[in-house]
Amino acid sequence: MSSKILFAAAILAGGAAFASLAPVRAEGPVSAPAAKMREAIPGNRETAIFAGGCFWGVEGVFSHVKGVISATSGYTGGTASTAQYETVSTGTTGHAESVRVIFDPRQVNYADLLRIYFSVVADPTEVNRQGPDEGTQYRTALFPLSPTQASTARAYIAQLSDAHVYARPIATKLEKQQGFFPAEAYHQDFMARNPNYPYIVYNDRPKVEALKRMFPQAWKS
Repeated sequence: MSSKILFAAAILAGGAAFASLAPVRAEGPVSAPAAKMREAIPGNRETAIFAGGCFWGVEGVFSHVKGVISATSGYTGGTASTAQYETVSTGTTGHAESVRVIFDPRQVNYADLLRIYFSVVADPTEVNRQGPDEGTQYRTALFPLSPTQASTARAYIAQLSDAHVYARPIATKLEKQQGFFPAEAYHQDFMARNPNYPYIVYNDRPKVEALKRMFPQAWKS
């Protein structure tokens, strides 16, 4: 049984069962500083891949960022043969639940997306888990698609570490992208289509609200 179903059951049960699944995010949201290194604008369209726990919330946040053209939930880190939700949920495939973000770098820089990611999307100090979700498929990871993305991401992680933005060490890794595999149709736009789903209400809606509050200049409805 997936952690999302268990979470919904715990909410319905109430009491200690629900309390055991909190907090949503141990560290955050955190006001991460603007990146000192910014990527040179490569054109009018760029793609980036982020893994930050359940892809519902990651997709939900990035879909509200100005300059983002599309955000697609999927799987990254394993092979095509294991890129199915139930298989990925075993935590044995190498896949992470991830989101492919296509954006206009003239409107939002990759460095800006990194800042949003580390501020409101994921707790980068947790290892192989996010909030109530546990397993390697819920790890935080960046999958750079170019040398400039890789250097920008490394520089930003170093900047955050040097500034001691978090109380614990950053666990987020840069991983080699071996293919992005879109998730099943029912996972796409899940937050927008199911705003009152218990998991969304308790885990993901606060992230979107934090984006709107902390980055009003980047917000789009």
